[in-house]
Order: sequence, then structure tokens, then C-alpha cells
Amino acid sequence: MRNCFRPIYRAGIPPGSPLSAGIKKIFSFSKILFDNGVFYDMIEAEHGRGARRKRNRNQLTTEGHTMDFEAIKKAAQGYEADMTKFLRDLIAIPSESCEEEGVIKRTILEMERLGFDRAEIDPEGNALGWMGDGEKIIAFDGHIDTVGIGNIDNWEQDPYKGYETEDVIYGRGGSDQEGGVVSAVYGAKIMKDLGLIPEGYKILVTATVQEEDCDGLCWQYIHNEDGITPEFVVSTEPTDGGIYRGHRGRMEIRVDVKGVSCHGSAPERGDNAIYKMADIVQEIRALNENDDAETTEIKGLVKMLNPQFNPEHYEDARFLGRGTCTVSQIFYTSPSRCAVADSCAVSIDRRMTAGETWDSCLDEIRALPSVQKYGQDVKVSMYMYDRPAWTGLKYETECYFPTWINKESAPHVQALAEAHRALFGEKRVGHPGAMALRDRPLIDKWTFSTNGVSIQGRYGIPCVGFGPGAESQAHAPNEITWKQDLVTCAAVYAACVGLYKGKGDEDVCVYRGGKTNNNIK
Repeated sequence: MRNCFRPIYRAGIPPGSPLSAGIKKIFSFSKILFDNGVFYDMIEAEHGRGARRKRNRNQLTTEGHTMDFEAIKKAAQGYEADMTKFLRDLIAIPSESCEEEGVIKRTILEMERLGFDRAEIDPEGNALGWMGDGEKIIAFDGHIDTVGIGNIDNWEQDPYKGYETEDVIYGRGGSDQEGGVVSAVYGAKIMKDLGLIPEGYKILVTATVQEEDCDGLCWQYIHNEDGITPEFVVSTEPTDGGIYRGHRGRMEIRVDVKGVSCHGSAPERGDNAIYKMADIVQEIRALNENDDAETTEIKGLVKMLNPQFNPEHYEDARFLGRGTCTVSQIFYTSPSRCAVADSCAVSIDRRMTAGETWDSCLDEIRALPSVQKYGQDVKVSMYMYDRPAWTGLKYETECYFPTWINKESAPHVQALAEAHRALFGEKRVGHPGAMALRDRPLIDKWTFSTNGVSIQGRYGIPCVGFGPGAESQAHAPNEITWKQDLVTCAAVYAACVGLYKGKGDEDVCVYRGGKTNNNIK
């Protein structure tokens, strides 16, 4: 449009003529109109669509409407008391995995009260709240289940009272991650209030179940059985004020060792499974602690940061951090305390970086010297999950949760980044008490895993993270959430959908672990 008058000169009007001078005046006036957004309004009126451009520091014209960032911030701040009450209500309802009925129904009530177009509970027990009527979906996911409280003596306040101060809300699940559900629900409300849902889209807010038990199982069900495939998903897990574009995956491995029992007074007559497992456990420990030097027999998992051992993905692995291998449980059988153990088993929590796969991790354990030594007496396998949801539905899956990373330039990542910059600037923000852990890049990654293991890891649905609270609060006693984070996240959620430039043809994934070859849904 800025060059639309140039063809007049090419039509033969000589420069310097009176007519030429008049045209210059017209062009100058047109520039003023462009700089003040008048022509954009004219285009909207004529064609029914807007053009993206800066109006001023607090306004942006996008998809046919002006986004007023100050109005978004004001709206989010205005809902602080409501969000605080909602979160306190959720905290007051114990909601460990598979026991989420109370918090799900409380979430549905909040959605209905706020005027969601539709709020429903699917057969697995997930709450699904809808805003808008477009065909394409942008989703905001938060798991509503929590871990237990552990030793109550470690808590300074009742973990189920939702105790609050001027700045924080205290209790189990506030950061991990009922606070994210609260911000997403109110973010959708702000979108509706201010007319921010883009034409052709609808917003889905999910309060999902069983994440603490089985990351991503809820989204396996939502994708496979509910038939929902969003254009992208915002995970509202805690991010310490950052925008997260990926994380390591994980899997749960079991090692079983056979032995032969006998009387403890003559141990040489038997074959002690615990002794055999002790050898294996030390080698598993070596995987986590050793270096990757040529002379090191059992090379540590740090080797995946080395191009020699991970030529295609070592840079991605350096971004995510190396994998880890932790023996988390031990089991045994024995006829009595005065007998040799005839079996022993351990559970391994295996965190996977880029370049590691479900089968490579199993093969790594099978290749350990002691596992080879004990041969047929050792079995290495992956756990399966079959615990029923609170609705009674059982949706079995393997305990494999794939790694994923987005490109920083991906449209859905940049939508959140642009929203944050417009609302709060280039750096992470938060309450002064939270800032010690926030002197990091705005765009980064999680340490732990999320429902993104299914959303993007299994199914390739673009996912990005931004949520209230802190990773350090997850699973810890005296868990808190900062009220300011609830407001910040609700505002960013409300703004980001209008800044999303749409899904292109380019694959936004840098790396994802993908599915196994096992016959599961």
C-alpha cells in the first residue's frame, strides 16, 4: 500500500510538474494515514480483516481488532481475588492421582459460573471447558491431580487449608499445578470479555487427571478417544516465569533377578538374588556418575552431550541436559528373615535427553557387565500402567514418556514470547521472593516432565509451557504459589492467542522421542 502511487509516475507524468507536486502531497497525506492506522481501519471495513502493526506501546492491531495490553493486564489484575479464592478451594480438596473427582467438579462449576460456552467431563474424568465456536482449537492444559503430602511434620501449615498471606497461597498443589488451571480458566474468561478469540478458533481449557501417576495418559485419551487435536497446546505447569519449549523424557524400567533360596545358616547352598542385584545396582549407579572417557568401561550418560556418541542430537542434549538413571525402589522375596532371597527387583527412574529412545535405554541396561554375567536370571522390562481413573475407566499404557523440543522460532512459542514482551517486557517477572530463581533466559526448558510427553512427544501436537509457580515447589513440603504469578499468566494466556500467526508447513519440532513399536493405542 505504501508504494501504491508509484505507478502514476510510470504512466508518464513528468517529475516536477504541477500534477506531480499534487501527487506528492497526496502520497504524504497517505503516509500520515498509514502511520496513524487509518488505512488499516479502512481495510478492515472493506475486507473484514486486519493487518498486524504497532499502534503504540500498549496496543496492537491483529486479526481485525485492536489488542489493548493495558486492558488485558487490568482485567487479569481485577480477577486476582477470584483466582485466589478458586485456587484455595481447589487446594482444600485432596486430589491425589485417581482421586480427583472433587476438584474436577469444582472446576466445572467455576467454568459454568464464568460463562464458558460448554463445560463437560469426559469418560476418563478430565474437565473440558470451551470458549468460542471456530473449527480450529488452541488448548491450555493443566493437571488437577497432586502428589501426597509426605511427612506431615515437615509442614508448617495445614497443606489442605489454602492458607494465604498478602503475597502467597500455601498448600499442596498450588504450584504443581492447580494454579495453572486457575490462570487458564480466567485467561479464557478474559479472552471472551475482551473479544480476543481469533476468528475460526475456539479455546479449550483442560483440567486433566492422573498426570502425577502417568504423565500424558490424559492426553492419550483426549487425542485418541475424545478425538481432539489442537493446533497447539499451552502447558500451564510451573515455569518460574519462563516460556519453556521442551524437556527431557522419562521411562520407568524394572530389573528382575532370579535366585535360589536356602537356609541362611548355609548360604552357599543357595543363590542370593540380592547379592546379584547389588552388582547390577552399582553399575546402574555408574551410568549416572561415570565420565565418557575411552578408558571408562561403563560410560556415563554424559556421553550423550558428546558428538562422538550422539552426533545428530548432542546440541539438543546440551540444551535439555544429560539423562539420569536413578534406582528408586527395591523389592525382594525370601521364605523368611533367616533364608537366602530367591528374587530381587528394582525400579529405575530413567530421564532421557535428546537422542535417547525407549529401546536404547533398555538395551543400555541389558548391556551392563553384571546383567550379561547373570544371563537368563535377569529380565529388563518397561513398566505398564493400568490404574483406573476416578471414573472407574482403565486406560492401559506403557510407562514411556517421550522427550520433545520445539524450535524457538516456532509460531506458538513466539506467540507467548510476544505476549510476554508486550505485557511485561523481555525478562521474567514475579514477586521479589520468587526472583532468585528467575535470572535465566525467558525462553528455556523444564527440568521435570509434563503432559507434553504425549501432546508433542507422542503425537507431534505443538506444545509450549508457561505457568504460575516454581519447579522447586513441586512435591516439596510447604508448597506455595505467588498470587502475582496467577495474574501474570492469565494475562499472557489471554493475549497470546491473538498474536499467534498460524500453523505453517514447517515442522516445529527440533526433536521428539515419538512412539514405541508396542501395540498400544
